[in-house]
Amino acid sequence: MSALFSAIKIKEITISNRIVMAPMCQYTAASDGLVTDWHRIHYGARAVGKVGLILLEATGVEPRGRISEKDLGIWDDNQLHGLKQIVDFGHEQGSVMGIQLAHAGRKSDVSDKASIIGPSPVPYDNTYTIPREMTKREIDEVIQSFATAAKRADEAGFDIVELHGAHGYLIHSFLSPLSNHRTDEYGETRENRLRLLKEIIEAVRRVWPVNKPIFLRISASDFTEGGIDLEETIEMMKYVKEWGIDVIDVSIGGLVPINVDARPGYLVKFAEQIKQQVGIPTVTAGLISEPEMAEEIIHNDRADFVALGRELLRNPQWPLHAAERLGYDIDWAKQYLRAKHKLPYSR
Repeated sequence: MSALFSAIKIKEITISNRIVMAPMCQYTAASDGLVTDWHRIHYGARAVGKVGLILLEATGVEPRGRISEKDLGIWDDNQLHGLKQIVDFGHEQGSVMGIQLAHAGRKSDVSDKASIIGPSPVPYDNTYTIPREMTKREIDEVIQSFATAAKRADEAGFDIVELHGAHGYLIHSFLSPLSNHRTDEYGETRENRLRLLKEIIEAVRRVWPVNKPIFLRISASDFTEGGIDLEETIEMMKYVKEWGIDVIDVSIGGLVPINVDARPGYLVKFAEQIKQQVGIPTVTAGLISEPEMAEEIIHNDRADFVALGRELLRNPQWPLHAAERLGYDIDWAKQYLRAKHKLPYSR
């Protein structure tokens, strides 16, 4: 039996294997955040390829929260139809469907520069707009935007929502003292820097069905002196677990410019430590491309899921090929069954 192809149940959602399509922005949405044909085909192809859990790209909870003006949105009811089409087709193919709810904060590149906000007037670097320090009213608006987005995600049929708390975007920028210089109840101490995330989780939980999981994507280290490191992350994730997050999706960096020696599996140690010390399921990633490496990670309980990014862009049917390599008989889409076993050519 392959560990990678074993099912797992999180709350009441059963995922058929441990392969996750990492959320990757396609920068292909219509200007009003609407789904295009590209998204339907892009996500549909990975569902046909039998990815267990497909996480849609960072999807803006409000217009000023987009990374770019070509990002998907979930701030308006008009955006639900296209999202539901993606979800429905994914379900038909047996994939569990999730969506990453995001607010870019100070890393937004929308044309209305005056709308760019953050915890403090600290830009990502000197090429980015200096954000406006958020007022308490704006903080409350963002919290409500996440809750409303989660409600829409449920209406669209998504099984999972993931809160984007990584890569220097809004939530992460509140968590790190490098970007959060506030002296009010949202800054200075660990508990205060966590407050925005806590209030977003509470607001989302009020509208999200109790039987469906909530994931949180994090950057486990800022890799910069004075920022978040793995030890600090572990302590923060202990709080997060108590607040109702079900799975931690582990990444690194993105808060300030850094250079990382990225090699296959370089993120596994972070996910493994968080899983062991917090006692919460984790998703790992990091240039994983070989089925044997993914199998080892799950088999040795180093993480609960393996997320693939670039590899699934290259090969939408990676799970089918991985199953063959690992000697596991996976169900193919019936339309492709004639190609499942290589037979001698004949007319």
